[in-house]
Amino acid sequence: MARIGYARVSTTNQDLDIQLERLRSEGCAIVRSEKVSGASREGRAELATVIEFLRPGDELVVTRLDRLGRDTRDVLNLIYECEQREAFVTVLDPHVSTRGEMAHVVLTVLGMVAQMERRFIRERQREGIERAKADGVYRGGQPRLDRQRIAALHAEGHGPAAIAKVLGCSRMQVYRILRAA
Repeated sequence: MARIGYARVSTTNQDLDIQLERLRSEGCAIVRSEKVSGASREGRAELATVIEFLRPGDELVVTRLDRLGRDTRDVLNLIYECEQREAFVTVLDPHVSTRGEMAHVVLTVLGMVAQMERRFIRERQREGIERAKADGVYRGGQPRLDRQRIAALHAEGHGPAAIAKVLGCSRMQVYRILRAA
């Protein structure tokens, strides 16, 4: 019977240290972590690894329920998958475990709160963008790729695959930029 910790933050500039320290202090011998959005399960390889690794009697431990996800259905599906493997899920804050009788009710409510919080975040972001546009200070997202460099490399005779390799992006991104230019 193992206690396996899972930590997650949404962006690369956020810090995992507090979650990792807490999970280790709670006796998690194995702790997996990743920096990826909790909006869906897509792209969450570490979480998939943890779920796959669970054996009967094991316990998946997270610091807060929203670390598992921000969509109620996803969270409940994750808990269901753990139960199918005869493993338990424990949330440290507030302390809830699927070992208890009322756990599913509490976890469902917490999952709904996490989903609602995500909607509030998106709504506040949208309101901020609208306010910035009205004030004339909104410039949109910053370009992630140097369009002039792509054009220059293309003019030098480099193909989209070579340009993508140099810039560390996908060929499709290069094609889109070249097509737009």
